[in-house]
Amino acid sequence: MIPRTLFNDEHKLFRETAAKFFETEVVPFHDAWEKQGHVSREVWRKAGETGLLCLTMPEEYGGAGVDFIYSTIVMEEQAKTYASGIGFALHSDIVAPYILHYGSEAQKKKYLPRMASGEIITAIAMTEPGTGSDLQGVKTTAIRQADGTFLLNGAKTFITNGYMCDMVVVVAKTDPKQGATGISLFLVDADLPGFSKNPPLKKIGMKAQDTCELYFDNVVLPPDGMLGQEGAGFFYLMQELPQERLLIAVVGMAGAEKVFEDTLRYTKERQAFGRPIFNFQNTRFKLAEMKAELEMARAYTDRCIELHVKGQLDVPSAAAVKYITSEVQCRVIDECLQLHGGYGYIWDYPVARAFADARVQKIYGGTNEIMKELISRSLE
Repeated sequence: MIPRTLFNDEHKLFRETAAKFFETEVVPFHDAWEKQGHVSREVWRKAGETGLLCLTMPEEYGGAGVDFIYSTIVMEEQAKTYASGIGFALHSDIVAPYILHYGSEAQKKKYLPRMASGEIITAIAMTEPGTGSDLQGVKTTAIRQADGTFLLNGAKTFITNGYMCDMVVVVAKTDPKQGATGISLFLVDADLPGFSKNPPLKKIGMKAQDTCELYFDNVVLPPDGMLGQEGAGFFYLMQELPQERLLIAVVGMAGAEKVFEDTLRYTKERQAFGRPIFNFQNTRFKLAEMKAELEMARAYTDRCIELHVKGQLDVPSAAAVKYITSEVQCRVIDECLQLHGGYGYIWDYPVARAFADARVQKIYGGTNEIMKELISRSLE
């Protein structure tokens, strides 16, 4: 096995803290959260108290001022517990960077400390019922009024943390006649009149994740509700999407490795025809194939993490790591389920949940077809 070189002794101590948090504060409650369709607010507050939220944000805004390696550790430890319901990564490593990089000082002070403490939960609303990965085609509008306010109208779907969010970053057209240059971003508080949410969507996996639809019916946004410059929204999205795709890879790799480890142990314990199924050549060869794929994907993922920490991860590489890891993850978990036999199809077995949870990895953050398009552009 190729050793990982990302982590030092401080990282290892922090990993112990994160692992303990997920084992004690998440695992015992996740089944109940799956039944109700969302996690508790208490787990967010406890995560804030433990120092697991918004780690890369500066200390003056409530964060720890550390690099993405620490975020990686939190995501990996969450994935190892099969806890797909908690949207910490989106909140801390997608929404928070938008505010830090493009927000005003007032916006940073208003939101980031409360995000770091777990007092508020945040989301980002890009996808619409008719647009999917086509961000330039969004129909939601935010039209400036005579008094300087904006009137927000439209609908968003598949929004992670959507049902519980207290604030959402909304992608909207400020100039509907334009494509990319007509897009702006807004910070929209969930208690504003005209902002409504549907109950969490009933998905085939990630059942404790409160993914939902959001609606904006003549929501009046103050002039200072815009994030960054008018018309610069598409540029901001392109700047931040590589990190989103990397975190999908981080979660996917850790999840696939955990399923593989548990399956390896299962094959050594499960008996068939008077011997462990591990002793059959087909089982060992399937495990060998999976191990080789995981090793290659892991090496590439860790290299992308290193590049990202140095500010050197480019768009094609981020697309590639998202594409590669999600494909490997789905293949590996499918093979692992097969090695579990009939039990692999039973929801009480973690491999069954992992199988259902993993499929969306090839869809969100930009479908894998879009990832191939981005990679192909680098070949021209």
